[in-house]
Amino acid sequence: MTSTETGSGSAERIIESFHDAGNTALESVRKFLDTVNGVFPDVSADNGPRQQIIDSAFKMTEQLVGTSTQLAQKIVKASQDALGEVDKEGGRLSEKS
Repeated sequence: MTSTETGSGSAERIIESFHDAGNTALESVRKFLDTVNGVFPDVSADNGPRQQIIDSAFKMTEQLVGTSTQLAQKIVKASQDALGEVDKEGGRLSEKS
């Protein structure tokens, strides 16, 4: 197995882990929404407290998932760059001073 194949598999595992974390965050928001629906009656007021809480929870989740995605992309890029250095140096990482 070449280092590129190993790196590609690692990158896929990292991306999958972040994808799973995003799904877990969305599931948490769904549970939160169920709690809000149970506590606050739907009085059909436009932009009332209930809707503000729900909107805020979704916005927070979008930000968390977006940040996780950016982190995953940076990790994958750094891994790919490191693998490129390994390939250039004949199988060893170069020390950068």
